[in-house]
Amino acid sequence: MENGSSLGPVNTQDAAFQLPRYISRPLLQEGTHKVEAQQLLFRTGMSVACIVVLSWAWKFLNWVWVKPKSLEKKLKQQGLSGNPYSLLYGDTKEIAKMKLGAKSKPIPFSNDHISRFMPYEYQTIKKHVNHSFLWFGPLPTVFICEPELIREILNNMNEFQKPKSNPLASLLTPGFILYDGERWSKHRKLVNPAFHSEKLKLMVPAFYTSCEELVHKWEKIIPEIGSHELDVWSDLTTLTADVLSRAAYSSSFEEGRKTFILLREQSSLIVKINHSVYIPGWK
Repeated sequence: MENGSSLGPVNTQDAAFQLPRYISRPLLQEGTHKVEAQQLLFRTGMSVACIVVLSWAWKFLNWVWVKPKSLEKKLKQQGLSGNPYSLLYGDTKEIAKMKLGAKSKPIPFSNDHISRFMPYEYQTIKKHVNHSFLWFGPLPTVFICEPELIREILNNMNEFQKPKSNPLASLLTPGFILYDGERWSKHRKLVNPAFHSEKLKLMVPAFYTSCEELVHKWEKIIPEIGSHELDVWSDLTTLTADVLSRAAYSSSFEEGRKTFILLREQSSLIVKINHSVYIPGWK
């Protein structure tokens, strides 16, 4: 090139060496900003995740231990007696164990049915007299045996509401039994006329027919001479279903056998659910 030119001779090797250096500076700065942004985003995400995990951990700890122990302390301060709270299960294991033991024995010829069908509850009330409580998981259940207190509770339905049941049980048994407050009162008024004494008297022939058929069935099984042991549990459950069918639907158990078998299975599932501890997400 000429000497008058503003540019001197260019060395291609130097240019090739210098060019990437001048181009890489803004690229390097842009890359640095991206890395910093990614790091900031990662730290923010980790912080949020830690806060969520800690929040759920505290809620679980409060549900499974802190709140039950606080309730236990308050119940004892009010003069109620009961077993100390056991982590997560409460008294459910002992309740199930005593029920299995009671069912394994023959039914005694007496009117003392509570000690068989609710053995643990019966022992708790007998041990702690009138004011006592037991634990269904982390939830305490208080036994009230004084008529005046029972009347007060039933007359103040908005203040004394039903405990929250297992969400799985509410899926199996939705309806009037789980309603509370004004909703329960409204449906109770709708149902009351069906249980009026005059209407129940009209159902007596249906009751008589079901009972008579069952007695005839037993007479055919039991020999006329000597003694015979008979397991009446299945027959009595069938009798209940047959009475309901005749009184409410003018039908019989045999005609709706499939429906009642499904209802019986549903009832057994509900009992199992109510005697288990509900953990969200756990089957």
